[in-house]
Amino acid sequence: MTDKNKIKSAAAALSDQLIAIRHHLHAHPELSFQEKQTSAYISGILKKWGIEHQTGVGGYGITGLIRGKNPGKKTVALRADLDALPITEQNDVPYRSQNEGVMHACGHDVHTTCLLGAVKILHGLKEGFEGSVKFLFQPGEEKFPGGALQMIRAGVLENPAVDVMLGQHVFPDLEAGKVGFRSGMYMASTDEIHLFFRGNGGHAAIPDKLNDTVLAMAEALVSLQSVVSRSAPPVIPSVLSFGEVHAYGATNVIPPEVEVHGTFRTFDETWRKKAHQLIADKARSVAAAHGCRCEVKIDNGYPFLKNDPEATALARQAAEEFLGKENVVDLEIRMTAEDFGYFAQAVPACFYRLGTRNEAKGITSGLHTPAFDVDEKSLETGTGLLVWEALTQLKP
Repeated sequence: MTDKNKIKSAAAALSDQLIAIRHHLHAHPELSFQEKQTSAYISGILKKWGIEHQTGVGGYGITGLIRGKNPGKKTVALRADLDALPITEQNDVPYRSQNEGVMHACGHDVHTTCLLGAVKILHGLKEGFEGSVKFLFQPGEEKFPGGALQMIRAGVLENPAVDVMLGQHVFPDLEAGKVGFRSGMYMASTDEIHLFFRGNGGHAAIPDKLNDTVLAMAEALVSLQSVVSRSAPPVIPSVLSFGEVHAYGATNVIPPEVEVHGTFRTFDETWRKKAHQLIADKARSVAAAHGCRCEVKIDNGYPFLKNDPEATALARQAAEEFLGKENVVDLEIRMTAEDFGYFAQAVPACFYRLGTRNEAKGITSGLHTPAFDVDEKSLETGTGLLVWEALTQLKP
């Protein structure tokens, strides 16, 4: 097996190129399922490096296969996501987003850069390892139904079949140079809850002549919290939150319709299904008590993400070998969601976190914020570690 110091040297030699790639990606972000130019840019780099790949997979996705010796022995897949968020960037940097209102505020530019670097290094090492490494550049992680599902339906986990899969994600809570792992349940499922309260609106000063849709909505939002606080099994973390309300009334107008949109997240499929019914029943009963009706629409989102214990133990061991035990930490369970969960439910997988924080440089902003940025030393760390992780998973 290739020496880890050789991989570290290869990643270090690519450092300037990695930074340049990341700057280009960061300056030209594209929203979910709109990553046309991003995909073309990645494909152009792969062509320049002489690496075969397929474009247009599950939308603007890209996949390819690096065949080592005895390529059918085992296949490890590495995944990065491409899309950005509808956020206006506040960072005053040369690589600031040039697409107003769109920003790589979740680090997908870092994920893509690290995977490109890893692919280049692995391509150069293919005579030195057994098995194959499949790489996936995935569109649409930030938006239902999720690009992971689209790529799976396009057959990316077959021909050859993937034996184990790895995903790497930035983590601004963790200092650059460190990584984090969690075996078993890690990230929640996510569903979108849409409630439409309808009744006979009217003049706010004559409430006895109307159905108060606003009051029905307000009482329902408070009452719905009991779904989690009184009905959820205590051992299953759950969250029900509503962040979008539209009444379309006025100071003296009770509207005939009020819309409410939120999210439900948990870690158990049986409870998830039951909670959906409880949410619908409670919203409708509260609306009925006010003489209103409530239409309930629940969109099933990403499944929970569960890291395979064996794959994760091996991945953590590899990280400790590559970075030192002092730079590998335990992660807490998260109520945030990831469509990598689709991959993790299909094949043994490990989704881990790459530290990007640097307090001395003021790089501390959280994900999905206008000031998010990373310590670009993490590009070298993430690239080298991906290579080492893939080779470790391929070992007999």
